[in-house]
Amino acid sequence: MELERGDGPTSDAPVPRMPPPLLLAHDLRKHFAVKGLRGKSVRAVDGVSFAVRNGETLGIVGESGCGKSTLARLLLHLLAPDAGELRFDGQAVGAPGGISVGALRRQVQIVFQDSYSSLNPRMPVRDSVAFGPFVQGKPKREARGIARDILAQVGLDPDLFGPRYPHELSGGQKQRVNIARALAVGPRMVILDEPVSALDKSIEAQVLNLLRALKRRLDLTYVFISHDLNVVQYLSDRVLVMYLGRVVELGPVAAIYERPQHPYTRALLASRPSMDPSRRIEAPPITGDPPSPIDPPSGCRFRTRCPFAEPVCSAAAPALANADGPQSHIAACHMLDPRSRHSLAGTA
Repeated sequence: MELERGDGPTSDAPVPRMPPPLLLAHDLRKHFAVKGLRGKSVRAVDGVSFAVRNGETLGIVGESGCGKSTLARLLLHLLAPDAGELRFDGQAVGAPGGISVGALRRQVQIVFQDSYSSLNPRMPVRDSVAFGPFVQGKPKREARGIARDILAQVGLDPDLFGPRYPHELSGGQKQRVNIARALAVGPRMVILDEPVSALDKSIEAQVLNLLRALKRRLDLTYVFISHDLNVVQYLSDRVLVMYLGRVVELGPVAAIYERPQHPYTRALLASRPSMDPSRRIEAPPITGDPPSPIDPPSGCRFRTRCPFAEPVCSAAAPALANADGPQSHIAACHMLDPRSRHSLAGTA
């Protein structure tokens, strides 16, 4: 069928531009020197790149020791990166002419896993929540008013819980206080580092529903870190999979969980317990322990545990393509690259 005049794109039509990501990490690296081993270091984060778009939830998963929590601290500059660049809202963090670390922390907050150690045991709840607005210049009365409002939004009666101290709260209540404390300064992004892993399942569900409601109500952006794949699936829009300090897969949550591309991601998903007794796991989906981050394998770091490993996997590290859009699904595996000379290239 021929196009009539005015149908379809024209050469002079403006092309809509995608807004820049709220947070952009490029080639972030953080190595920790090992005391007593000269010249050796733990490669906790070793060249991680990704973007977080405004209003989305990016879930980060991986085994313990893969670098998730170190990455969270790098994003907030609680740890200074050894190399790489971090940009927030288009501005380089800590660079001349960019955004300062202090300004970044006014717009990005973090909620840690250990809800008790995150709170001052000598400070009542209302003062802990009001402390952030107070140090940012709010009068004490106004800061306490903000604390009352935020406590109510996270489901805690400010008159009942405001005067209490951390030791008088349950684990779920303490974590709600930590969420309130993070939100009291009005951030645009919140980093959640295993925020529900220490909670009972019923309380965990309540906190997850609270986080979803707060995200919609306050127009927040989340970076959600967890080892619980079901929790990440419930909360996230996109998922980033880490292994031994590097990103091995990144894509929309539906694509990651329904069509995983990397063998490590497949093994992680296959390790989830099933509620169906007819689908019991007879053989472990992944064997062996992760290699030492002090001396990681050459080439692909997963090759020592991968059933599809071939000589090319030890000769060169697989590249992770650039993610051009929110629906991009990419993985760092030689089986996905027809030019890699892997025998299964193009069939994975």
